[in-house]
Amino acid sequence: MSSNVPTKCRSSILIYYLYFILIVSHVLCESSTDDSKSCGCGSAKSRDSSSTGECKKSESKPHEKYLENGEHTVEDCRRTDDNAIKSGVLKDTDKNGGFTEDNAIESGGLANEDSDENGGHGEKNDFESAVLIKGGTFQMGTDKPVFVADGEGPSRKVTLDDFYLDIHEVSNEDFKVFVEKTGHVTEAETFGDSFVLEYLLSDNVKATISQAVAAAPWWLPVKGADWRHPEGVDSNIEERMDHPVIHVSWNDAVAYCKWKNMRLPTEAEWEYACRSGLNDRLFPWGNKQMPQDKHYMNIWQGQFPGNNTAEDGFVSTAPVTSFPATSLGLKNIVGNVWEWTSDWWSVQHTEAKQHNPQGPSSGSDKVKKGGSYMCHKSYCYRFRCAARSQNTPDTSAGNLGFRCAASVH
Repeated sequence: MSSNVPTKCRSSILIYYLYFILIVSHVLCESSTDDSKSCGCGSAKSRDSSSTGECKKSESKPHEKYLENGEHTVEDCRRTDDNAIKSGVLKDTDKNGGFTEDNAIESGGLANEDSDENGGHGEKNDFESAVLIKGGTFQMGTDKPVFVADGEGPSRKVTLDDFYLDIHEVSNEDFKVFVEKTGHVTEAETFGDSFVLEYLLSDNVKATISQAVAAAPWWLPVKGADWRHPEGVDSNIEERMDHPVIHVSWNDAVAYCKWKNMRLPTEAEWEYACRSGLNDRLFPWGNKQMPQDKHYMNIWQGQFPGNNTAEDGFVSTAPVTSFPATSLGLKNIVGNVWEWTSDWWSVQHTEAKQHNPQGPSSGSDKVKKGGSYMCHKSYCYRFRCAARSQNTPDTSAGNLGFRCAASVH
């Protein structure tokens, strides 16, 4: 019978068949990416796990889940929150609430170059390092998740009271003062090692390492790596005092913030501040990754993990004052280094309205937000406001830092 089908029809049938195969392949790819997440960038290998680096989906092992992967894209979101516009948190946007390259700065997503140090909406306060973030109601999460397994959705209504948030990530200089005043010893120093991207290591350090994380071979356990020696014993921070402190665990971050009479932000506070009054936007300034073809965050350019072309100016961390401030006056809220939050990790979220949510009452991992200089859209598209990942509280690594928050009393 097939021999009686005209050649043109057979060609059409073949085209439709190939199209069907492509659709099925795409669906299978999405499923496999979610399945591999447990070996992904969620966290790194835990301190009490074995040194084999074997990745097991049923276990939560912090360093093993640092793999920065997942080939996904996300459509531009077109919805904005009318309440944000009415409350004055969001300035004038285009009629559809969308951002364009031309109006990204003027519409409130980014601080104008001529604005004061705090952008337009943050206010100076008793916490010298912080701005006052006016509370309000916003849509937390997203109904268009890139990584479903990360619990990015659903979008849910959250109301927050006013709070303070540090303008910058905590720098090496900041942390140095803390250590000098308190004698604090970080967990990386106590354990004697921390995880570093192989690309950044000297040949001498690499020659001393005999193992790696199986699921993410670019992560190497480096003896002597800590906040003072980011790439091991032959490195230092003398020229990086204004860079974010790294190789600090959640416990270290809590100790620092407590010393400042502050605390870590909740995940809701962090995301609210990141969104700068915009709902259903990917970044603090809108949906364009590079408005006006300019870099607004420190992420990876080039082929990961072997070549960072540093088109944004940085191969590794950047000074905490780098890149334009958001409209709330915040610097590097996405990119540069992951930032600890106070919440325990969960991928199950209530859709009921919430007021000042604190996250689960217990858990094994803590939520981190913002992505890092190791992220690229093709494999770790987690430098979006709604994106999230996790680590155990004792984890430290070369792309993990924090900033502090405080309640308004």
